[in-house]
Amino acid sequence: MSRRTRRWILRVLLCLGIVYLKIGGFSSVVALGASIICNKIPGLAPRQRIICQSRPDAIIVIGEGAQMGINECQFQFKNGRWNCSALGERTVFGKELKVGSKEAAFTYAIIAAGVAHAITAACTQGNLSDCSCDKEKQGFYSKDQGWKWGGCSADIRYGLGFSKVFIDAREVKQNARTLMNLHNNEVGRKILEKNMRLECKCHGVSGSCTTKTCWTTLPKFRELGYILKEKYAHAVHVEPVKASRNKRPKFLKIKKPYSYRKPLDTDLVYIDKSPNYCEADPVTGSLGTQGRVCNKTMMQHISGCDLMCCGRGYNTHQYSRVWQCNCKFLWCCYVKCNTCSERTELLQQLQHSGENAGRSPREAGRRVREMLTMLRPTVVTDSTLTGNWKWSEELGPE
Repeated sequence: MSRRTRRWILRVLLCLGIVYLKIGGFSSVVALGASIICNKIPGLAPRQRIICQSRPDAIIVIGEGAQMGINECQFQFKNGRWNCSALGERTVFGKELKVGSKEAAFTYAIIAAGVAHAITAACTQGNLSDCSCDKEKQGFYSKDQGWKWGGCSADIRYGLGFSKVFIDAREVKQNARTLMNLHNNEVGRKILEKNMRLECKCHGVSGSCTTKTCWTTLPKFRELGYILKEKYAHAVHVEPVKASRNKRPKFLKIKKPYSYRKPLDTDLVYIDKSPNYCEADPVTGSLGTQGRVCNKTMMQHISGCDLMCCGRGYNTHQYSRVWQCNCKFLWCCYVKCNTCSERTELLQQLQHSGENAGRSPREAGRRVREMLTMLRPTVVTDSTLTGNWKWSEELGPE
């Protein structure tokens, strides 16, 4: 959820006297006027507002799950022409992509998975009043495998069900895009369900493993992002099959002549070809690639500078990176490090073909410094010690 949306929701909650109470490890909400709050949240469909009114304590968790999906989308596509940057600018709940493209397919799947992941995690942590650990995974003993259920297993069925009810509530139109969205929503949830983990703890004398206590846990969300990115690369082009009577789309089939084969339930599907995303276009949700930073070392046909720049060319800016390396802990008690450095390049796309971005050298240097600040990571110099980036020279176009 964006910081702006979060502040807006919390301000409304405060003004209406919403008091969050922590009682016995469960989050409950004492609210006067939940309907007023839910009616003020932008982007909610009518059925989603009803759910919000009945479960106002869950709406922030849903928003955080949707934002988690958007953040993962932006990470997975950060080096592509389309980088999810248009998503979530107004609200995490609205439908942002108007074209039924592969990018829309990924977006719907990752957000549906994000909401299911966040709801399940909130249940496990005791932050929602109507759910907790999976009660069916408690006490059962498997003699064959030598383990029994214990601990707090994630109630994935509750999270998946809540995501389905809330996310799918937007899809009320009877058209091909609705069938596509519902299919991709389900793909995101299925990928989450299939990648649940089983963690175990051994019990026995002197470290032996006579019996094991096991429980289910959620996968890292980054893992789901990589899996869905692979699904995106092999997304299936589909078209609707209409019913004979009312001519409304009945189901989706793979778009091939004389074929009625349906896509797999784990395939991302799309009905429209993707635009090239080179230029800004509010209809397609493209912000264009002008001024973006590209990666010269990436494979050109996937996300390199030539592909991302759309033939405009790019400026090269050189800078030096200095960090602490080869750090050692000396007894007692300080750390001794060497200083390492390297000279590298940052490539920024031109605004228009043949134009030097329309900026003076000073402006270009300032813009690149801003980008470097945003891109500045923590550099791992040892298994336990870290160092920071330092910029050792004035930046400007080469």
